[in-house]
Amino acid sequence: MSGAAQTRMNLILHVWRQPSPNVAGRFVRYEARELSSDMSFLEMLDVVNEGLVAKGELPIAFDHDCREGICGSCGFMINGVAHGPSGGTATCQLHMRLFKDGDEIWVEPWRSMAFPLIKDLVVNRDALDRIVAAGGFIGVRTGGTPDGNAIPVPKPAADLSMDAAACIGCGACVAACPNGSASLFTAAKISHLGLLPQGQPERYRRALSMVTQMDLENFGGCSLFGECQAACPKEISIDFIARMHRDYLRASVVSR
Repeated sequence: MSGAAQTRMNLILHVWRQPSPNVAGRFVRYEARELSSDMSFLEMLDVVNEGLVAKGELPIAFDHDCREGICGSCGFMINGVAHGPSGGTATCQLHMRLFKDGDEIWVEPWRSMAFPLIKDLVVNRDALDRIVAAGGFIGVRTGGTPDGNAIPVPKPAADLSMDAAACIGCGACVAACPNGSASLFTAAKISHLGLLPQGQPERYRRALSMVTQMDLENFGGCSLFGECQAACPKEISIDFIARMHRDYLRASVVSR
């Protein structure tokens, strides 16, 4: 290992345990001992779960998949902060070296009416999928794979589109927002298509249908508080929300 030497640490965890949506939950205290500072946060939870299983107790349920900050499956509140203390980082990329020996860490699921709890740290984020299904696609027939340079795309538009497309749909923006709004997620999904020539024919219809679906999913309204941008592991700008509002307003006027 290069850089600082690997260290060992002991932590006290307070983890939200709730066996099902219809049963009251509570924080349960665990002692995590002899942890490596090189572990990711999820690897640390794996070690805790191994100890629980060895004692015949139920392991802590949490979502994960790629563990590379790509899939958006992971995510929960760590000491009241979505994805933990490191900016631009998903929970699976968070390393224990950011904590100190003896620290107490509070871990709880995303809190949102639109994200009903399933078990422990796992919530149902299907509402985000339904927003995408409402219009987050291009409906034209493209045939075979087109040549990459067949349709010229201005570089500023391509760069902005890629910035929006970086959204992994983890839901941190919703959990961090005081209003529980999904505006940053929805704006990113609208913008990464609407900025490209291929997305222009359905641009305004897309904004209208996706924002309408977002409003139907029990998400709160956006007041541009800005916490969503701070919590986003891909650091997506709230400027996309302004763009979404412009497209939605135009679509609403035209549709009438």
